[in-house]
Amino acid sequence: MFKGNYDGLTFIECDLVTYLRNLESHYDYIIHCACPTWGQYMSQFPVETYTLVYQSTLGILEYAKSAKVRGIVYVSSIEYYGQVTSETMITEDFQGYIDMKSSRSSYPMGKRAAEFLCVAFAKEFNVPVRIARPTQTFASSVSSSDNRVFNQFARSIINNEDIVLHTLGESAKPYCFITDCIDALLCILLKGKNGEAYNIANDETYTSIFALAHFLRDHFNPSINVRIEQHPDMGYAPVTKLIISSRKLQQLGWSPKYGLYEMFEKLINYMRADN
Repeated sequence: MFKGNYDGLTFIECDLVTYLRNLESHYDYIIHCACPTWGQYMSQFPVETYTLVYQSTLGILEYAKSAKVRGIVYVSSIEYYGQVTSETMITEDFQGYIDMKSSRSSYPMGKRAAEFLCVAFAKEFNVPVRIARPTQTFASSVSSSDNRVFNQFARSIINNEDIVLHTLGESAKPYCFITDCIDALLCILLKGKNGEAYNIANDETYTSIFALAHFLRDHFNPSINVRIEQHPDMGYAPVTKLIISSRKLQQLGWSPKYGLYEMFEKLINYMRADN
C-alpha cells in the first residue's frame, strides 16, 4: 500500500474492497469514482469489471450506513443508458438497450447494479447517497498514455498526423471539462436529493466522434486529414446517440463554463507545452 500526503491531501493506493472492510477512520463526505475505464479491459475481464463496481459500492454504502456519513456521490456513467440510436433527449429516468451477451456490457451493467444499490440504501437506511452520471470528461493535464478518443485526436493535432478513426465515428454525446465536472459533483454532494441521479454535461457540446474529428482538424490543424480504418475488435462501446439533458442538475444551481473549443484549446496547449 502506498501512502502520500500533498498539500493536505492523503493518497492511499490499495485494494479498495479490502480497505473498506478494515476502515476505522471517519469520513463525512465520499465521492466514489473507482472503476475500470479502458474498453479492452472491460471486454477481456468482465467479471473483474462488474464485481469491482458492485462490491466497492456495496462496501462504501455499508460503511456510510454504520458511520453515518453526511453525504456520498456515486460517480456512475452515461453508459448507464445503454445503446440509444434515436436522437431523443435523455433525462435521468431513461434506459436504453444493453446487450447481455457482450462482455463489454460488464461496465454499463455494473453501473446499473451499483446505482440500484445506492437507491436501495437511500430508501431502506436513509443513507445520504446521490448519483452523478458524467458524460465524457477530461482536463488539460491528461496522461500521454491515455488512449481515449479525445486524447488520441489531440496527439494527432500536435504531431501533425492524420486523425484515424477505428470506427465510423457515429456515436455522439456531449462533453464536459474537468473543472465544470468537479463543480457539478460538489453541487450534487451538497444540494442533491438522496437516491436521485443527475446528468453532468455541457448540453451545447453534443457531437459525433466523426464530427469532432473534423471540428478539431478545422480549428487546430487544417493541414491534416481525417481517415477511417475500422478495427471492430478493440473493445469499443456500441453506437449510441446520447443527447444528454443536464436540466435537473442546473436546477440545483450548476451551469458549465467551458465549450468544446475552450476544452480542446486548453488540452492541446498543455500537451504542446509538455512535449
